[in-house]
Amino acid sequence: MQAHYPADFRREMGCTEAELLMWLPGAANGRPVTLLPRSAEIAIDAGRLELAWRELPPRRIALLRMPRLAISFHFEGVGEAQRQDFMRYFDLYTQRGGG
Repeated sequence: MQAHYPADFRREMGCTEAELLMWLPGAANGRPVTLLPRSAEIAIDAGRLELAWRELPPRRIALLRMPRLAISFHFEGVGEAQRQDFMRYFDLYTQRGGG
């Protein structure tokens, strides 16, 4: 989780496209999600979040291979407080646990 989420940013996520697509409805916390090829749009009140992704080569650590996606986040018409709240929930929902 980040301390601050700007209106536009990019990040890597350690997942496959299929996993991301399974997570999106829950990570959107009941908001409408429109899926398109390698992208999605999530309605957030009067605004929206546009997501776009591409596959990256897997990260290799010894014998472990971890899938990766490069994901861009673009918020349009979403206020600062709404954006922070949405992203905190999104990050907690998509976080892989361990321990």
